[in-house]
Amino acid sequence: MFLDAIKTIFTDSGFAALTWQHCLMIAIACILIYLAIVRKFEPLLLLPIAFGVLLANLPLAGLMNEPAAGSTEPGGLLYYLYLGVKKGIYPSLIFLGIGAMTDFGPLIARPSSLFMGAGAQFGIAAAFIVATALGFKPTEAASIGIIGGADGPTAIFLTTRLAPELLPAIAIAAYSYMALIPLIQPPIMRLLTTKKEREIKMDQLREVSKLEKICFPIAVTIFCVLLLPAVAPLIGMLMLGNLFKESGVVERLSGVAQNALINIVTIFLGVTVGATAVADRFLKPQTLMIIGLGLFAFMFSTVGGLLIGKLMCLLSGGKINPLIGSAGVSAVPMAARVSQVEGQKANPTNFLLMHAMGPNVAGVIGSAVAAGVLLALFG
Repeated sequence: MFLDAIKTIFTDSGFAALTWQHCLMIAIACILIYLAIVRKFEPLLLLPIAFGVLLANLPLAGLMNEPAAGSTEPGGLLYYLYLGVKKGIYPSLIFLGIGAMTDFGPLIARPSSLFMGAGAQFGIAAAFIVATALGFKPTEAASIGIIGGADGPTAIFLTTRLAPELLPAIAIAAYSYMALIPLIQPPIMRLLTTKKEREIKMDQLREVSKLEKICFPIAVTIFCVLLLPAVAPLIGMLMLGNLFKESGVVERLSGVAQNALINIVTIFLGVTVGATAVADRFLKPQTLMIIGLGLFAFMFSTVGGLLIGKLMCLLSGGKINPLIGSAGVSAVPMAARVSQVEGQKANPTNFLLMHAMGPNVAGVIGSAVAAGVLLALFG
């Protein structure tokens, strides 16, 4: 009787349902957890994503199960939390928090930074063309290309609308490359710029008035949403968060958006996106192609920003350090810090951080606008 009970328990357990695919995905989840904890690769997002991968690939747990039609049995916990991703709620709320933490002052002080932010979206177009040539449908190619914007919430927002079946690979690729910015960008920066260019010291930015900072999010919202209505959830929430910050009259709301709200949403977003990476959907040759194309997109976005930076250096008579162009990808503030580090390696008295923040925050707007364009074309 005892042995029969043990046999029944084992037969009904997840151990009996384990396949090599599950084991491989569990191993991948553990590697991602290691990268998040030990190597500190974007841990705030990679750790919940990795644990979501782990949970989704433990057989019979049913955390992502949909409720059966006509049944009173509820679906899995993560299925309901995932609706926030599916409906575009979480990426928009994260943009609200990002807006509350962002200072658009450097961009307002030097509006030409917008050109570098726009140039750093070049990788999106390049990856779209290559992905289409490799046989991906336009909607899939657009979702893959957006990885080049180095903006995880935007990549998730666009992919859930155009190619939801690719979400696990695209989300993991986007956040992984954001975490690897300090490794990916410097060789490209040194390759495309001369030592003399990297040594350029830039003049201090002008002081931006409070009125300018308050008017900026309102003006950007009106212009961008009228131009591309599809991008209203992202741009609207980004600029609302920034208005909370700059208005100075809603400190409590700004504080909640910057801290509690964005942290809670990050947990839900990360775990549920990771939970979509189930073995039968993730373990495909297509996944490796997406990860490779994502790296291609990210590298070409860096190249695009640097080339615009070099052009602006030339047109300004050598007053603009082209290194800040690489910060045009929207990974705030990591890309700006890389520009600062590379600038100081060439010239220890160089302080490029605030100058690089202009293209960096322009890239946040640029990637959202790029997503709006792709939605308008293929949505």
